[in-house]
Amino acid sequence: MAVTVPSAPPTDESALQTFGYRQELHRSMGRYASFAAGFSFISVLTTVFQFFAFGYAFGGPAFFWTWPVVLAGQILVALNFAELAARYPISGSIYQWSTRLSTATFGWFAGWIMILGQIVVIAAAALALQVVLPAIWPGFQLVGGDPAPTTATGAANAAILGLVLLALTTIVNVVDNRVLSRVNGIGVTAEIVGAVLIVVLLLTHAEHGPGITLSTGGQGGAIGALLVGSFTAAYVLIGFDSAGELSEETRNPRRVAPRTILTALTAAGLLGGLILFAGLLAAPSLTDGRLATEGLSYVLTSRLGDWVGKLLLADVVLAITVATLAIQTAATRMLFSMARDGAMPLSGVLSRVSPRTGMPTGPALVTGVAAAAILLLNFASPEAFLAIGTTCIVLLYLAYAMVTGPLLLQRLRGGWRGGAPAGFAEDGSPLFSMGRWGLPVNALAFCYGLAMAVNLAWPRAEVYAPITGHWFFQWFTLLFLAAVVALGALYRRLRRPVARLAQAGQIPVGNAGQA
Repeated sequence: MAVTVPSAPPTDESALQTFGYRQELHRSMGRYASFAAGFSFISVLTTVFQFFAFGYAFGGPAFFWTWPVVLAGQILVALNFAELAARYPISGSIYQWSTRLSTATFGWFAGWIMILGQIVVIAAAALALQVVLPAIWPGFQLVGGDPAPTTATGAANAAILGLVLLALTTIVNVVDNRVLSRVNGIGVTAEIVGAVLIVVLLLTHAEHGPGITLSTGGQGGAIGALLVGSFTAAYVLIGFDSAGELSEETRNPRRVAPRTILTALTAAGLLGGLILFAGLLAAPSLTDGRLATEGLSYVLTSRLGDWVGKLLLADVVLAITVATLAIQTAATRMLFSMARDGAMPLSGVLSRVSPRTGMPTGPALVTGVAAAAILLLNFASPEAFLAIGTTCIVLLYLAYAMVTGPLLLQRLRGGWRGGAPAGFAEDGSPLFSMGRWGLPVNALAFCYGLAMAVNLAWPRAEVYAPITGHWFFQWFTLLFLAAVVALGALYRRLRRPVARLAQAGQIPVGNAGQA
């Protein structure tokens, strides 16, 4: 049966109304702003500089090869997300997608895990300032002592710098989404330019040949070393779904969001891989221990000279700032989306949008304060630095799997053909679809996501408690995840809110009853 392209495609606002929501957030973002949202969440300069030393310490130069493996796995996930973003262009993407693909209860837990993961990611990104600022000027080490993040003084200083940054990003997330979009765009442009300059300059100062990347030289056996070395790529290549989070603020989201999800991940993946490669080749020494403790900051200031190196590190500071801002924005939209459905405590306050700014002020304040509270763990022990970073990534990988898993079941049952609920974007163009490749890509994406979550959460004492061997940090990720699920189950049992999705007729009544 032939399908007729509608002569008058629906507006962005009327398309949103078909899901039971009215336009409250200001829809002012274009394609580049949507791309910037995903790219700045990934922020290769932030996380590559933050975790390069860790990856090298365990995997040696060969940890570079874990990057393309993780990138390939994340592209599989992103392809599925691109299909969903085209069909469900709604804020709170992971929560919304999981709910519509499964049940209200399962979708709620996906959103709950995702938002807590995002809040922890905010804290982890803010902590990255410690890797860069003291390398630019020792005066940024406010508490004195060793600036390394794994020391007591470095961890405490990281928390102080992070708290200042969180105050700034929270203010921007309250002001206006046009300001937010402008800051994000400028920051991403500066980050891309800086990343390209770093790659070019380091390659022109190469000391080693490409063959060094075949040597593990890390801790433990080769396989175990590379599994831990893959943490660097796993930490970096997440958050590309942020373009979907901002769909209600993006023009033509059904067409724009799928493209920007894929382009943000691909661009960040290529740039990040080149930075790792160039950094290894330009390292003054592979054996003096500094590469495993100081990472890329050491390479830049040693090889490019103090002035040029610190100028590029200043660009990294900007990237960290914009990344923290973008991650908090994504968490704010997730919290707003769930509150709008009456699925969170204080939903009336958290779902309120300022008519003047178009910003959900309550969620911005909650995410900022919660991330600041997590930062305080750094005062307890320097081992909290890695525990925080790993925990947030595991939560995000699990939330992703809670979307790709139900989507895979839908495909296997024949209930998902990539065409529902509408086959055309706002401009009349066909929606993004993987066609017959959807099932194998979906299956691989789901298996990859679960395998990486297990790898990240595995309680390795030499990774999570190398200084004290304390069981708490060794098991921190699993304990935190158990607490997240238990608190969520307790809240659901005590309140059992009925999601507004069911009231709008967007999910079967049988599913809504489980809310």
